[in-house]
Amino acid sequence: MRVALAQVITGRDPADNLRLLEKYARRAKDGGAGLVVFPEAMMRAFGNSLLDIAEPLDGPWASQVRSLADELQLVIVAGMFTPGSPSDSGSPRVRNTLLATGPGVETSYDKIHLFDAFGFAESDTVEAGTDPVTFDAGGLTFGLATCYDIRFPALFTANAQRGALVNIVSASWGSGPGKADQWQLLARARAVDTTTFVLACGQGDPATQGVEVKGAAPTGVGYSAVVSPFGQVLEALEGEPGLVFYDLDPAVVEEARAKLPVLANRRDL
Repeated sequence: MRVALAQVITGRDPADNLRLLEKYARRAKDGGAGLVVFPEAMMRAFGNSLLDIAEPLDGPWASQVRSLADELQLVIVAGMFTPGSPSDSGSPRVRNTLLATGPGVETSYDKIHLFDAFGFAESDTVEAGTDPVTFDAGGLTFGLATCYDIRFPALFTANAQRGALVNIVSASWGSGPGKADQWQLLARARAVDTTTFVLACGQGDPATQGVEVKGAAPTGVGYSAVVSPFGQVLEALEGEPGLVFYDLDPAVVEEARAKLPVLANRRDL
């Protein structure tokens, strides 16, 4: 199955971001992809209010993504925000949601591990999800994860135990000293941990477009990559927006699991 990673830079306006998604989805389809992955916060960039744009999975933004996926006969994975339940103090919250929609696919994943680190407190406005999510497309099973989730191997193992041969990570990674290196290292580590392909798709670096980022909001560093089950970077971008393709072969996962049976050898401690 040919997949594409769309490394883009979103802004405040959900309508503009939807047009950006459509542009890259059409390019992915023209390039022969059966699935295209977009970053976290595709609906609206971090550093802006999320409460006023959150909508249910049958709302207008998600419905337009779904309609585009149906038109193109293309599975689209993209980050959006859905309504959450109030916090214990009564403050409103959203959920940081990955929508996966397209031929034979209709599911969503709510980010489990919230980014309360490096001076940012995602849990102030976001309600955590609780359950791993996988889906089938093109003869492969895909697991879903979002950004900070990549620091927690158990989620990726849970996806693999549910049959995932590929783990998708959509992100809007925070910048800072060593952060891009950590993103790349973690994508490779999670692939080796689980002998899965990892599709690590992040927001591009706004600085490459002359945009100065202020505050602690994680707005992206780029370096989206396709990583093999042996941890090899097969395709990758740098900081600028772009689109990368790769043809996934499940036989590669079978080979990796025969040579390196970490899932079979795993013990609960």
